[in-house]
Amino acid sequence: MPRIRHLGPLALVLDVAPGSAGRTAAALRSLPLPPGAEVVPGASSVTVRYEQRDETAIVRSLLVQAIDAPPVDTTVRCHELTVRYDGADLDHVAAAVGLGVDEVVRRHHSVTYTVDFMGFAPGFAYLIGLDPVLALARRATPRPAVPAGSVAIASRFSAVYPAESPGGWHLIGRCETALFELERDPPALLGPGDQVRFVPS
Repeated sequence: MPRIRHLGPLALVLDVAPGSAGRTAAALRSLPLPPGAEVVPGASSVTVRYEQRDETAIVRSLLVQAIDAPPVDTTVRCHELTVRYDGADLDHVAAAVGLGVDEVVRRHHSVTYTVDFMGFAPGFAYLIGLDPVLALARRATPRPAVPAGSVAIASRFSAVYPAESPGGWHLIGRCETALFELERDPPALLGPGDQVRFVPS
């Protein structure tokens, strides 16, 4: 049986395999959730928040159904983001993985990424598809301020910081595309399931 646990009195969390949260969340949204329920995918979990205690059994049943549900047919949005590969940590990343800088850049931009889930900050998309050779642990000491547009990697993810914020990821480049604008509908450029290609400038 899948592991389902409570997160307070009005939320259940389903643990899923890394990389499958987006698919499971899409399957859940296609099921008859209680009115007002919210589905929130994470790195290896999907949380459902609901409004009434007596809806717990219903939500639990739907979580179980979503695990084996067939893929939801949705339109995949594809984005190309231009990157200048001159990040502050690029040389360190190359040394840490035993590759030249040019090879690090090639490996980073030669794959298609998928938005697994959103989090940390408005518009911040966790992108899966990173070459495993580039998978490094977060920096031992986070920076108090990472510039907006910074292209970064950490663990099995890549991302672009949508706004200046603290951060502990390795910075390898810069992207000028605005990932979050309040006047845009929706404000976030990227969303779960979207595909992303990085194009060197």
